[in-house]
Amino acid sequence: YHLVCPAKYRQIVFKQIKSVEEIIKEICLDIEKRYDVHFVEIGADSDHVHFLIQSVPTYSPTKITQTVKSITARVIFQHVPEVKKLLWGGEFWTKGFYINTVGKAANEQAISNYVKNQGLEYKQIYNNQPKLFEGL
Repeated sequence: YHLVCPAKYRQIVFKQIKSVEEIIKEICLDIEKRYDVHFVEIGADSDHVHFLIQSVPTYSPTKITQTVKSITARVIFQHVPEVKKLLWGGEFWTKGFYINTVGKAANEQAISNYVKNQGLEYKQIYNNQPKLFEGL
C-alpha cells in the first residue's frame, strides 16, 4: 500500500523539528516487530509522510492506517513535547489520509522512488517545451 498521512493543520512539523522524522522511522521498525506489517519506504515532506507498506491480507487498509497513525502520534507526543505547541488541538495527524494498492511490477518501483525522494527540492534543470503563443 501507498499511505499518505498529513500532519494536523498541515503544519510544517517535519522540516521544523528534525527529530520527528527519525522518531517516525524508529516507531515503524517497532510496529514491524509487533504486527504483520513491513515498511518498504518512508519519506517525509514538510507537512506529510508517505509510507510504502506491505502487509498480510487479513489487515484491511483502514486497520493498517489506524495502527500506524495512532502509535506514531502517541510516541511522538511522548518523545518530542515541543510538537504539542505546533499542533494545539492535541492530535498529530489529520483525520483524512490517502491509501492505495501498489502493483508488484513497475508501480512498486515508481512509488518507492517517489517516497524516497520526498522532501527533496524540485529544481527544473532544462525545459525545451515551446511556450504558448511563442512567436505571435
